[in-house]
Amino acid sequence: MQVSLSWLSTHLDLSSYTLPQLSDLLTFAGVEVEGIEERGVASDKVVVAQIQSFEQHPNADKLSVCQVDDGSGTPRQIVCGAKNFKAGDKVPLALPGAVLPGGFAIKEGKLRGVDSMGMLCSGKELGIGEDTGGLLIMAADSPVGTPFNKLYPADVLFDLEITPNRSDLLSHLGLARELAALTGLPLTGERHHANASTKAEAAAEDQIVIKTAEACPFYTARIIKGVKVGPSPEWLRRRLESIGLRPINSIVDITNYVMMEMGQSLHCFDLDKLSGGIVVRMAAEGEKFLALDGQTYALLTDDLVIADGQRPVAIGGVMGGEETGVTDGTVNVLLESAYFAPSGIRRTSRRLGLSSDSSYRFERGIDPQQVQGGSELATKLILEIAGGSAEDVVQTAGAAPALVGEVTLDENRARRLLGTPDLTGDEIHGILTKLGLTLKSASKDESHWIIPSYRLDLQRSVDLAEEIARVIGLDRVPSRQVAVASPVDAADRTYDFAMGLRQSLASRGFFEAQTLRLIADAQLADSLGGGQGVAVKNPLSEDHTTLRPSIVPGLIATAALNIRQGLHRLRFFELGRVFLTLPKGGSREEERLAVLLSGPVSPTSWHGREPQAADIHELVGQIQNLTRTPLEVRPAKENAANFLLTSELRAGNRVLGWIAQMHPARAREINARHPVYVAELLLSALRQGSAGPTKFEELPRFPGMTRDVAMEVPADLAHAKVAAFFAAQKHPLFVGAEVFDVFADPSGTKMAKDRKSIAWTLTYRSAEKTLETAEVDAAHTAILTALEKSLPATVRR
Repeated sequence: MQVSLSWLSTHLDLSSYTLPQLSDLLTFAGVEVEGIEERGVASDKVVVAQIQSFEQHPNADKLSVCQVDDGSGTPRQIVCGAKNFKAGDKVPLALPGAVLPGGFAIKEGKLRGVDSMGMLCSGKELGIGEDTGGLLIMAADSPVGTPFNKLYPADVLFDLEITPNRSDLLSHLGLARELAALTGLPLTGERHHANASTKAEAAAEDQIVIKTAEACPFYTARIIKGVKVGPSPEWLRRRLESIGLRPINSIVDITNYVMMEMGQSLHCFDLDKLSGGIVVRMAAEGEKFLALDGQTYALLTDDLVIADGQRPVAIGGVMGGEETGVTDGTVNVLLESAYFAPSGIRRTSRRLGLSSDSSYRFERGIDPQQVQGGSELATKLILEIAGGSAEDVVQTAGAAPALVGEVTLDENRARRLLGTPDLTGDEIHGILTKLGLTLKSASKDESHWIIPSYRLDLQRSVDLAEEIARVIGLDRVPSRQVAVASPVDAADRTYDFAMGLRQSLASRGFFEAQTLRLIADAQLADSLGGGQGVAVKNPLSEDHTTLRPSIVPGLIATAALNIRQGLHRLRFFELGRVFLTLPKGGSREEERLAVLLSGPVSPTSWHGREPQAADIHELVGQIQNLTRTPLEVRPAKENAANFLLTSELRAGNRVLGWIAQMHPARAREINARHPVYVAELLLSALRQGSAGPTKFEELPRFPGMTRDVAMEVPADLAHAKVAAFFAAQKHPLFVGAEVFDVFADPSGTKMAKDRKSIAWTLTYRSAEKTLETAEVDAAHTAILTALEKSLPATVRR
């Protein structure tokens, strides 16, 4: 909400407080200050000047040299870059020494060799308007030499975030009441409430009828005849403009002013355009309504409308109608002031996508006891500004509901809650009285309070304790260490492990995704790891029918979204829960990690060629970095629906998860340029392989030696068996082995069709010395001998 400091100052004197102090005061009281904007200039050195003459700058095509009258009696020369003025125009002139918004100081100087004794200003430079590409042209009757701030007073605009429970702060009067309680300053000016001298009487049925008291408990109408609609006076226009509202005409501006002044939303109808009396009812199914925004809305039976004898003329509490709105030709008006139930206004506003300042207040709840007060203030201003005569009585229907009552405060409990045993009863009573509460009675330990009608949030004793805390300040509430350290438990270790995985993957260039646990039936074919998802009995939509049995479908959807945005190097992961239906009924849940990889192995660089695309071994390597146990890749018995190369990832006897390549046809559906690889891991199994302390080895002090070996093996011999053999070798000089070539000849010309050749590099090293060739040869021969005995392999010597 936008709040004007000058408007606020009509209710209390805040001159002794700086802007940072006011901001802190509101913030610590629970009113968030989102921004502070200074408008206008406070300096008297910005004055009204009249342009007497101007000529082209001798050294610049886009500059003019102006002679202006600043009221001093001596013409002043100004170099100006604007082009929207003419001789005789009155414009703002910043004299040397003036400081404009943003701290911009004006001084004498030369522009392209010509003296300039100040600066002619635009509205934006003075903080009172937008950039129009030229000077601010002032009214012709503006007195020359008058300080600009006398005609356009400086102001400060606070942008406040009001919590939904504090609807009483959605007006300048409400915020002034709050500041008065926080500062101890007295409220000044008129306190706007229902005027007891204004007679109110129940309306006849042909005047006002309420057919739905739940949605509108109280409705008032006052007829004012003979008004003259026209522009609002300067003070009213400035008030509205100061908070970003556009002046429309005197009648509409008055209703907007009352809303921002005291929080009561009003509406004026052109009385001559109404047919019969007012009927407050629910809309008929499909009933059409043309609103003030020029849009036609189709209404439902749970939308509240204000109607005349023929049609709806307003959506209750939301917006008036185009056909009965006030125009320049309006002579007689009907002034509406009512209380509408918040839930109905909120429902209609959300469904229609139609939000207004009025609905914003009704949704949060207004003070039902100020309905007549708002009408009274608006009537007074209409008569003063637009003339005319008002009926002596206010027509009413229904009754203002009593939404607040009495609250008993247990003062000892309040002291214990706040931790302030030194808080005296008199101090408590003084604080609550400043907040507008009335003390009904008090005993030693309790006090009974009457809640003001505008404080709808005060319903319980603890609410009053919270009010006391806000006023005394949280710095008075002592800080205490009430928590105790607890030993690390299983939940902590699980959380730490998951965070470690996130950090490890993020440091390798992967991005964490968070996808929905509900997926569509069509996405089930993208699942990895087998298992059936859990069907939802009452799905919200066709896209959310099943609790996911795998995280991969969500990652594939994320990849498709990123591809549509032009990204083709994809690196995503997600930790989350999956839901599996058990064969014998019931279901279980388990935590998993899913990873998706596609595209170049490294980002493209301007100084290099396109990097090669990642393959499935890249993904295996990334997963190997997450566990200390060597991985084994075993082909699965069958491929998942939309995948190729579906394999199990194993560590010893444990199944860690599954890995696969997306089927090319499915990859084309998401427009992937490169093969897409996915993996899904069981978090519990992955954690098992990472248990225990991390072990580090000293860097080798002596060089290693390598030997290559080529062997013929059966074509169906799994690579994992050969790798397992080398991993099991315990020879003290053997360090490790890596495969570097695989050859097969399907034609059978160079090698039998049922055979293949695999070439490995074996590395040897001693931790104590540099090895000699004979030592390496002996170790190499021993390992090859063991190889031929353990596997159906023939070493090619």
